[in-house]
Amino acid sequence: MPQLKIAGALAIAILLQLSLGAAWHPLSYIDFSLVVVVYIALQRHAWHALIVGTVAGLVIDAASGGLIGAGGFSKTLTAYLIYIAATRVNLENTLLRIPVLAAATIIDSAIYVFWHRSLGYPPSVPFIQTMSYRLIGTTVVGTFALYLLNSLFTERARQRRTFASRRKGARRGASTLKRR
Repeated sequence: MPQLKIAGALAIAILLQLSLGAAWHPLSYIDFSLVVVVYIALQRHAWHALIVGTVAGLVIDAASGGLIGAGGFSKTLTAYLIYIAATRVNLENTLLRIPVLAAATIIDSAIYVFWHRSLGYPPSVPFIQTMSYRLIGTTVVGTFALYLLNSLFTERARQRRTFASRRKGARRGASTLKRR
């Protein structure tokens, strides 16, 4: 069942990335598929993160007309590095995920450009400018997307929503006892 959720989230991310970039050019700097890859890697699902990174990169490479395989490799390597960091350091805090997402964006961009330059493809836009826009856009929008993915995928969040009415009543009752 979690594989279907991951596939659905990845499909939505790819569709958003391809359609929003075509609708308004500044939105093309937001890498929604990288956000999904980073989220899965932070959940410590190594194989899922590697497969999602590969599929996302290859689909976006094929749709954008770029060097096929460079995006797949960069997202796969980024997923692996984030997974290794998540296993070594506790990254469960929401605030720690923001710099992790920013670092993933920089790593992904650097690897992507490295493969383009290594294989003789000239850059069509300045690297630093593009990486800066991607860093800002992906980090800002990705922070909210990570929060949304966390609330949708996490079993604990689902239990919190289910029992929210019970906790609300229990808190109300406890506060009236303190007043007496």
